[in-house]
Amino acid sequence: MEVFTKFFNQTRKPEGFLGKIMVSTMNPGHAQMADWGFSHLPIIDPAEAADFGCGGGRNAGELLKMYPKAHVTAIDYSEISVAKAKDQNKKAIDTGRCTVLQGDVSNLQLPDAKFDLITAFETIYFWPGLEKCFAETARVLKPGGYFMICNESDGTDPTSLKFEKIIDGMKNYTIQEIETVLMKTGFSQITSDHHPSKPWITVLAKKRS
Repeated sequence: MEVFTKFFNQTRKPEGFLGKIMVSTMNPGHAQMADWGFSHLPIIDPAEAADFGCGGGRNAGELLKMYPKAHVTAIDYSEISVAKAKDQNKKAIDTGRCTVLQGDVSNLQLPDAKFDLITAFETIYFWPGLEKCFAETARVLKPGGYFMICNESDGTDPTSLKFEKIIDGMKNYTIQEIETVLMKTGFSQITSDHHPSKPWITVLAKKRS
């Protein structure tokens, strides 16, 4: 049980040998859910997009495919995740279309109003203070820019609540809880969707102009 707990605690901030194993499972393990989330994005043509809590970098790569004119910034606070994301997107990095950074979403070292679109897949569970992190996200979004959150948990499903008890610092959020914080931190025109047969949720918000 101790090894089980240690392994799943790597979902928060992958480190060491177990962290490398965890990161190796993220891209294939979350692909189906992420693609469902991507289907909710509006028809836009962003110049600058970002994926916060990028994990293994697969979703940053999908943004590059979806928006061939965009530059994509991928950010994670795990050194192991950053290394994997760089390897995953090496060609785009070499051609100047992608940047992968190690950083903390509660204190982003990025300029105001930089991005047209920001995505966050399977990550806000671990953000240190949702209101502070959403405010930082709003700060680096352009007015009218979009922020999309996609979670495997709807905040009530038994499996995720079980993991919440064993993973340090994990907090599952309901759609209503997410929407409430988004409204407080500069977002409007919030839409959400719940998968018809799974506890997956997507919340899309637009920064107030």
